[in-house]
Formats: sequence, structure tokens, C-alpha cells
Amino acid sequence: MNWTIIFALLALAGPIVIAASAKRRPEEKEQPAGVQAGYLALVLGGFGLLAQFMSFSAVMLVFVLVTGVVTGLNRWLLVKRRAADSIEPHYVEYAKSFFPVILAVFVLRSFLVEPFQIPSSSMRPGLVVGDFILVNKFTYGIRVPVLNTVLLPVNKVERGDVVVFNFPLDPNVNFIKRVIGLPGDKVEYRDKRLTINGKAVPAEASGTYSYTEKGNKLVHTDQLTETLGERSYTTLNEDTKPSLFVAAVSPFEHKDQCQYTESGMVCTVPAGQYLTMGDNRDNSHDGRYWGFVDDKLLVGKAFFVWMNLSTPSRIGHSIR
Repeated sequence: MNWTIIFALLALAGPIVIAASAKRRPEEKEQPAGVQAGYLALVLGGFGLLAQFMSFSAVMLVFVLVTGVVTGLNRWLLVKRRAADSIEPHYVEYAKSFFPVILAVFVLRSFLVEPFQIPSSSMRPGLVVGDFILVNKFTYGIRVPVLNTVLLPVNKVERGDVVVFNFPLDPNVNFIKRVIGLPGDKVEYRDKRLTINGKAVPAEASGTYSYTEKGNKLVHTDQLTETLGERSYTTLNEDTKPSLFVAAVSPFEHKDQCQYTESGMVCTVPAGQYLTMGDNRDNSHDGRYWGFVDDKLLVGKAFFVWMNLSTPSRIGHSIR
């Protein structure tokens, strides 16, 4: 299914339906149903079409600006030019209705919290497929929307933080991983063991863990409790798999800061960058394969599971 074509057709059909249905008698208080359907198609089509080429935040900003400009022009200019008994144009009516809602969502997502759904098993056992989580947008500083540069610093990223970020190879896609290396750190992951700046990260065996992967494949793993600073969390390992698949490593910026062998890797994290890994170490497409995360790509810190439709008992789970 080609969603780009579908959204384009909706965006084109919207104005046609609006034009064909826009006639309204003075005694009618509500817009004709066709006009409402036309604007719905226009908004859905326009939003979906722009989202193919821009980030969600950028699309939201476009809608905020368009509806805000129309609302402002109406309030300070157009309303003064209309006769007292004239009907307010339908585009003004809908812009005024959409603007406060879109603005509220934009501010909420840009500065406070943003929802995210866990798409894979890379962060098991702490996070499972189907978890709907909340991401704290201001913990790493108040950032300029879309540009994502820090406007007002708050807290610094710490080792062990679970973060959501724009995937470096495709910024329109969001990833969630755990921060393992900070700028300047020398991180080594070899023979399933993690070492940071020459010190082995404590990891104690804590039983086994099994889960069902896509296609009903049953996966059995060993659990380890890993401790970074004051934070402890559980990672998973499969004895039958290597520390990484060297052939799967992609070209990436600052790759010269890493060395790969069949037993693992060692990287020095560049300034302004972070090295991230999934807790499900042998089933995670992470920084071992595609490199570092620039600070400008950070979305925020994951902190709370607010919904899981298939496993309601996970609701309220705190992310550590």
C-alpha cells in the first residue's frame, strides 16, 4: 500500500469536497457535513503527506503556523472588514477550532512529554513489545523545537539512562536504547562483557529469561544484573551468539574511533556524542553496528509505561 499516494489523494480531494459543499444559508449555524468531511480529508492528507518528508515536530509546527496566522489575521484584520451580519468564512472557523488544539499538542510534545511505543525486543526484559511509554522532553534541557538545540540546560545525560533518539541513519525514525558511553569514554564490549575506561562493569548472573519473538519463535536467554554507577538493570545474553556480527557493521561517522574483531569492539566516544546499546544484547540493532548518537538527535529520557493493551499488568511500570 502506497501511503504517499493515499495521503496525496486525500489532500487533493479535501478542497474539492469543500468547494462543492461550502454554500450555507445565513440561518444555518453549522457548516454542511461535506465541508467538515473535506477539512478532515485535507488535514489528514496534508499531515500524512508532509510526514513522509519531515519530522512529526516539523509537521506540527507547519500546522501551528498556518492555523495561527489565519486565526490572527481574522482577529486583527478580517473581522473588522466583514459586515456585522455576514457569515464567518469556513476556513476561518476551522482554523480557529484547530489552532488551540494543535498548539497545545505541539507545546506538550516539544517541551514536556512525548509518547512512544516499543517496536521490538531490543530492550527486554525491562521493556517489551507493545509497551506505550512516556519520554521526558525537558530533563536534558529545554530545546528549540525542530532544531533540537539546547536553549536552557537542565540535566546531563548519564550512563545507564534509557533514551529515545532520532536514528542517526534515518532521523525520521525514533530508536530507544540505553546510554553506555559518554563523550570521551573508552567503551569495550568483548566476549559479552562491558568495560568502560578500563574498568569492568559489574555483571552478576540472575537466572534465565524466555520470550516469544515474532513468528512464535521461543527465545531462551541468560539474565545478568549489570550496574553502571548507582543504577542496576537487567541484560540478556544468548550463549550461542557472538558479541557482535562484524559483517553487519555499517559505515558511520567517526568509525575511525572504533576497532572491531570477532570477539567484540572498542570505541572512544567523540565529543557531543553517545554510545548506546540495547539491554537484549544479542537481539539489538544498536551503536555497535551504526555508531554514535549526536546530542542534537536526543528526544528525551524514557521514564514510565502508561499502557500495554496485551499485558495490562505492565501499566505503571517505572523505567530504570
